[in-house]
Amino acid sequence: MKRSQRLRWQATALMAAAALTVTACSSSSSSTTTSTSTSSAALTASAPGITATTITIGSHQPLTGPAAPGYSEIAPASNAYFQYVNANGGVYGRKIVYKYLDDGYNPTNTSSVVRQLALQSGVYAIFNGLGTPTHLAAISFLNSQKIPDVFVASGCTCWDQPSTYPQTFGWQTDYVREGKILGQYVKQHFQGKKVGYFYQNDEFGQDGVKGLDDEITPSTVPQNARQTYVPTNVNIAPQVAALKAYGAQVIVAFSIPAFTALLKLYSLKLNYNPILVVSNVGTDPITLGGLVTAFAKQAGATLNGSALINGIITDGYLPSAGNASNSWIALFKKVHDQYDAKAPFDGNVLYGMAVAYTFVQAMFNAGRNPTRTDLVSAIQKGLPQGPAVAPYAYSTTSHAGITGAYIGTVQNGVVVQQGSVLVTDTSSSGAITTFTGTEQQAPASGVPSASS
Repeated sequence: MKRSQRLRWQATALMAAAALTVTACSSSSSSTTTSTSTSSAALTASAPGITATTITIGSHQPLTGPAAPGYSEIAPASNAYFQYVNANGGVYGRKIVYKYLDDGYNPTNTSSVVRQLALQSGVYAIFNGLGTPTHLAAISFLNSQKIPDVFVASGCTCWDQPSTYPQTFGWQTDYVREGKILGQYVKQHFQGKKVGYFYQNDEFGQDGVKGLDDEITPSTVPQNARQTYVPTNVNIAPQVAALKAYGAQVIVAFSIPAFTALLKLYSLKLNYNPILVVSNVGTDPITLGGLVTAFAKQAGATLNGSALINGIITDGYLPSAGNASNSWIALFKKVHDQYDAKAPFDGNVLYGMAVAYTFVQAMFNAGRNPTRTDLVSAIQKGLPQGPAVAPYAYSTTSHAGITGAYIGTVQNGVVVQQGSVLVTDTSSSGAITTFTGTEQQAPASGVPSASS
């Protein structure tokens, strides 16, 4: 991550918070391309962005702005994995060229940079565009142009609309499923305690609250216990004060890392110490601990952010970055050390590499000379679970990604898994059950191959 960008945003945030004293099948193809997708076919320029030697893809990413802390690490980490694949034979011999542009987490910018990537750079697909409000500004354009829009970096259920947006696919556990899993945990472990919500006031937070309300009786969380924020306003003192006045003993948050950090700091300022249950989106321990420390320092206080976030309850849909014995962590740590060593090996880097692995898997399944339709078809036929802890939901009728997660707690800079992986759906009546399948091991080569 570009540290100078992170610190610039932190400084801006803390100016406003200065009163504080205290984060398918192998060779899948359409009927028009079957003859060129066989294992012996010569490599050709089969689609925009595909040449005999390269696959060019693009993305919009928050390299600056309120979501930059932590999230600006994701695209470089994906690129690091692509470099690893390129050095180990590529995708049927083609090298992946990844062009990602800064949108500052601003939807107006997103619309502009996505058009630039599509119309000027001629990318084959948009990969892992980050952010709910931002990607919503590009989704209609991408689908109208029939450009694959794969593995959006957001858990909004809006990506799972195959009839409306046939080119678009989610990847991570969606916020409704995540809300249900977190909500069940709160219901089971904090019975009798007052619960409040703190969430981003857009589809990100609203989907999370929908899932929470499926498990936590909505009437027990009145309107004054449901506090929202917008990413452009870092003064959340009124929201935290309202939650304290309500007497919330447990706060469930769907917040990006900077606002998770501000939630913690404003609570400390008010001598208020509720139990925090926070979406995976806002709890990478290294990012969050660093933000708490830096925000406090710029407000004139010296605090150990890593210690202050111990005990936060969250969830995970990938193996914990602290689990060195896991084959996926070993693989991605090796890639990190070789291609992305300046970044911390944290949850954001892990995310970037894991979603890049999924894209490479999909490209192998799309065939040797894929059209854009071939990539969409390959994903709809289903993908192996790979580094995810639960299966994907991909089919012709579902463009949702990972179907579950485990509960974890932040302990000494890592998320420690608590209990089994849980899976569910997005319906209000859908059961939350224990995943009984087997998590996959990373391939010895570190590179996937075509599979059904």
